[in-house]
Amino acid sequence: MAYERAEILAGAAILAVAIGFTVYAGAGTNLMQGADSYALTASFRSIEGVSIGTDVRLAGVKVGTVTDLKLNPETYFADAVISVRNDVILPIDSTILVSSEGLLGGTFVELQPGGMPDALAPGDEIEDTQGAVSVISLLMKFAGGGEGDAAAGSATP
Repeated sequence: MAYERAEILAGAAILAVAIGFTVYAGAGTNLMQGADSYALTASFRSIEGVSIGTDVRLAGVKVGTVTDLKLNPETYFADAVISVRNDVILPIDSTILVSSEGLLGGTFVELQPGGMPDALAPGDEIEDTQGAVSVISLLMKFAGGGEGDAAAGSATP
């Protein structure tokens, strides 16, 4: 009888910790999205490294998350939906781009506000986008570009 009571109490404690952890993790990743944010859309040529739950940052501060990613079968672009905090008002000429925290760092979505007086409304599309840049492609261009410049420089008297 005492063992049953101890087992029930231990099970209840484990269940309470699991529920607490789930609530904490959900709040940290904005899975429990409420009325304190609004959705915007954007189409990218490449959104490599970005997934649902990726941070959306403005001036290095997290202001939202990526909530949906789909391939547009007509344009072959990646259509993204982001959730942005209500207190962040973005001008209609704002830019959205895929950025990296460094060579080995993670990927995030960066917002760069424009200067127009009109603001984006919930559901609007950010039209000025810049997709992910492949580090390998950049290194290959740098390596190839350096050789081409050296050869062109030696051919000139």
